[in-house]
Amino acid sequence: QVQLVESGGGLVQAGGSLRLSCVVAGGTFSSYSVGWFRQAPGKEREFVAAVRWSGTTSYVDSVKGRFSISRDNTKNTMYLQMNTLKPEDTAVYYCAAALRGFSVSGVPSYIGSWGQGTQVTVSS
Repeated sequence: QVQLVESGGGLVQAGGSLRLSCVVAGGTFSSYSVGWFRQAPGKEREFVAAVRWSGTTSYVDSVKGRFSISRDNTKNTMYLQMNTLKPEDTAVYYCAAALRGFSVSGVPSYIGSWGQGTQVTVSS
């Protein structure tokens, strides 16, 4: 059973930065592809970024150049560094593990496990 626990969300002004962390317990972290999704009020959950077990990264176009995903296999932890935040980045952010079925653009079609979510609010 894989368990994921996010931290690092909060309230920040537009243009600011936040770093989200997600600790993954259970299984072999280094063999997992992992990533982040988000869900804004009234909208469907959407893919944000992923880092595969090989280190290959992918991002949704709206965050390219502003967000950076990374992982530390020695700590079973993944990170999402979010810079130049915009009000439209406001959402609940979820980490996910055991991603599979990546499209050409790097979006996974299968998610094995989810975290509980952490709120990110960007004020204008």
